[in-house]
This record gives sequence, structure tokens and C-alpha cells, in this order.
Amino acid sequence: MLATYVALLLVVQARRVLVWAVIALFFAVSFHPAVEALQRRVPRCRRSVAALLVFLAAAVAIGAVVALFVIPLAQEGTRLAGRLPAMIRDAQAGRGPIGDLLARTHTLRYVQQHQEQIRSFATGLSTPALKFVRSAATTVTGAVTIFVLAYLMVLEGPKAVDGALALVDEARATRIRRVGAACARTVNGYLTGNLLISVICGVLTYVVLLVSGVPFAGLLALFVALTDLIPLVGATIGAVVASAVAFLHSLPAGIGAIVFFIVYQQAENHLLQPVILSRTVKLNPLTVMLAILIAAEVAGILGALLAIPITGIIQVVLGDIWAHREGRPLRADNRPENPNRTDAE
Repeated sequence: MLATYVALLLVVQARRVLVWAVIALFFAVSFHPAVEALQRRVPRCRRSVAALLVFLAAAVAIGAVVALFVIPLAQEGTRLAGRLPAMIRDAQAGRGPIGDLLARTHTLRYVQQHQEQIRSFATGLSTPALKFVRSAATTVTGAVTIFVLAYLMVLEGPKAVDGALALVDEARATRIRRVGAACARTVNGYLTGNLLISVICGVLTYVVLLVSGVPFAGLLALFVALTDLIPLVGATIGAVVASAVAFLHSLPAGIGAIVFFIVYQQAENHLLQPVILSRTVKLNPLTVMLAILIAAEVAGILGALLAIPITGIIQVVLGDIWAHREGRPLRADNRPENPNRTDAE
């Protein structure tokens, strides 16, 4: 009883590190095939070198995506900083689009009458800002930790697996390897399917924004595609940002963007996501939807992210147990063998 309590206490205290380790494990599983393929193509390439090259390629890809955001935003920020004093003077005088809006909504008069309250509120924002900075630092630390853990898992994983399987008999080791390979295919299928859905979302968003004449259509489409990777709330975040920029461009463009995102999200949630993930993860659409909803209710965004691959892994393990109970071990494609099937068939 005491040992169980101590174990639960350790889990609670180290829950952040455990979450990082679980996420790193999923990344390690997804990068493992690339490392194996590189070693096969370059026979004398050591595993450490192959893993380093794969992770460096992933880091370069992530850096390129970040640069696609940072460079245009920095340019626009510099341009806005240069125009900001004139915009403030126009707003105070009731000129320009912002000044006209403030004058029509009587916002400028309200600001002038409540300057002390606004100044007090702005001063009180220092504490939330400090919390945001700390949260950002924690996020960066977590990302680096996950990256390092995933690299070490890819590098040392095969040795650890071989050492653990050496403790059991050959038949059981073969069965564990087969089930483990099936679970890895499930995780890779989920990642592939999720990326495919995000690519479709990004391409369609780019076409709609480009036709509407919205500036930075490519940048906005990339942002929408990346946020679409987050289940449940990601698509909404991307839609709000893209629609807001479209409204700033013109009223028809904003209305068109809202209509597009409403229609697309319905199609993605009820057609694309269930169908694509059911084929890549081998789960039926109803199971996909229930898994996401239940996991999101229990563990929030992280639960929604891990719901489908974990459900797929559970299905593989239960399928293997059921197949062995009936005396029909799973084949390489995760289907039970037919004991009445002959080689000629």
C-alpha cells in the first residue's frame, strides 16, 4: 500500500516530465523508419550518425517553417512601427479608418474620460505578462527536452528492446516484436493522416484567400495548416485569425472566409478526419470521433492529440490477445491467420 502511494506521488510530481517522455516516444517512433531507411541505403553509416542526420533534417524543416512566419512578421512589424506615430495622431484627431471607427463608436471619448482606470489596468498587466514569459520559457525548455529524449530513444531504443526481449523465450519475443511493429505502424499512420488533412486544409485556404485578394495568403494558409494539426480547437484558431485578416482587407473577403471555414470544418470533422484516419490508423470513423471527444474531456488538448494513436495501439494489443485465445496469431498485416487456409490458397 505504501509503495503504491509513493509511486502515485512520484507520477504526480513528475507528470510534466512524463508527458514530455510520452510525446518524445511518439516522435521517436515516427523518426525510427527514416533512420532505418538511411542505414539500409548507406551500409557503413552508424546508427548515431543516421539518427543525427534525420533529426538535423527535422530541425532544419522546423526552422524553415518558423522563418516563413518570423521574416514577414518582422518586416510588417518594422513597417507598422514606422507608421504608428502617424496612426496615433490620426486616431486622436478622429482621422483615418481607425480614428473614424473610434469616433463613431465613441471609444475615443471613453478613453479620454477614463485615462486613470486604463493606466491602472495596464499597470496590472505586468503579472500576467510575467506568467506568459515563464510559460514561453517552459515551452521552449520542453521542446528542447522532447527533441533530445526522442533522439536518445531512437539511438538506444533497439538495444533496450533487444535486452528486454532476451529475458523471455523466443516465441514470446517474436510475438512482442510483431505487436510492437503493428503499434508503430499505427502511430505512423496517425501522423501521416493528420499531416495529409492539414495539407488539404492549407491548400484550400490558400486558394480561397488568393481568390479573395487577401494579402499574405500563403503565410495565413501555412498558419491555418499548422494549427489544424491540433485537434478540436486548432482549426478554429486558424479560422479566426485568417477571417480577421480577410475582414481587414474587405468585408466580402471576410464573409467569404467565414463561410468557407464553416463549410470546411464540417467536412473535415465529419468526412475527412474520420475517413482518412480510419484508413491510416485502421479505426472506424465512430471510434475515431469517440476517442477524440473522450480523451479531450479527460486530458484536454494533449489527450485529443494522443487519443487516436493510443486507441489504435489498444486495438492492436486486444486484437492480438483475442487472436491468440482463438489459436490464430496475427499476420504481418494485423489480421488473424486462418487455420484452414492452405499454402495453395
